[in-house]
Amino acid sequence: MTLSVAIITFNEEANIARTLRSVAAIADEIVIVDSGSNDRTVEIAQSFGPHVRVLSETWKGFARQKNSAIEKCTGIWVLSLDADEELTPELAKEISEILSGPAEDGFGKEDGYWIKRRNHFLNKPIRHGGFYPDPKLRLFRRGKGRFLDRPVHETMEIEGRLGTLHYPMNHHAYPTLSGYIEHMNRYSSLGAQVAVSRRRRGFSVLDIVLRPLATFLYNYLFRLGFLDGREGLLLHMYHSVYVSWKYAKAWEIGQDR
Repeated sequence: MTLSVAIITFNEEANIARTLRSVAAIADEIVIVDSGSNDRTVEIAQSFGPHVRVLSETWKGFARQKNSAIEKCTGIWVLSLDADEELTPELAKEISEILSGPAEDGFGKEDGYWIKRRNHFLNKPIRHGGFYPDPKLRLFRRGKGRFLDRPVHETMEIEGRLGTLHYPMNHHAYPTLSGYIEHMNRYSSLGAQVAVSRRRRGFSVLDIVLRPLATFLYNYLFRLGFLDGREGLLLHMYHSVYVSWKYAKAWEIGQDR
C-alpha cells in the first residue's frame, strides 16, 4: 500500500530537511503546501527528488492549510506531519509494517492511528509534566481524516477504528527561548480569540493570576515536570505565563468591542 506525507510550511529551512529524511524510506509521495516562504524551504524540499511536490498557497489558517495538503494526497494512507516533526527510525519501521498489510494478529486493520509525540524544549526531550506522550492523530486511510477548523491547537477527526502506534515521533518545536516566547505570544493571541468566541471575558483574577499558578503547580509538581531539570522549570514557568497572557488578551479584546 502507498503512503503520502502531507506537510505545510512557512520559512522552515531549519527543520524541513530533517523531517523529509525521516520519511524518505517509506513515503511514495510527499505533498508540501508552502505559504510564501522567503528562505530556502522550497529549495531544500525540491532537492529531495521528484516525489516531493511543493505547491504555493495563500495562508488560510492551520486547519484549512493542512486539509488542503491532505486533499492533494493520492496514497492509500496519509501521514500528516508538522515541518518540525520527525519520525524515529523505529516509528518509520512500524508504519512500514502497516503499509505491508494487516498482520495475523490484526495490527494494521485500523482506519487511523495515534502517534506519541516527544516534545523537545531547548533541544532536550521533555518526558514529564504532561508533555509526553502528547498523542496526536496523524496516520489514517485517505478519505477518513481531516482537521477540525479551529484558529489554534487544531485537532484531527478520523472516521472508523483507531489504534495507537508504539514508537514516538520527535517534535523539535522550541530550540531557543526566544522562539518559544514568540510562539506563545502568537498562540495566546489565537487562544484569546477562541475564548472570546465562546463567551465574553471580563477581567478575571481567577483566569489571569490563579489559573496560571495552578497550571504551573499541577504540571511541575503533581505531573513531575521537575524531573526534566532546568529545562522543565523554564518550560512550565513560561507555559503558565502563556495561560495568563491568553486570558488577559481575551479581556483586552472584550474591551475593544
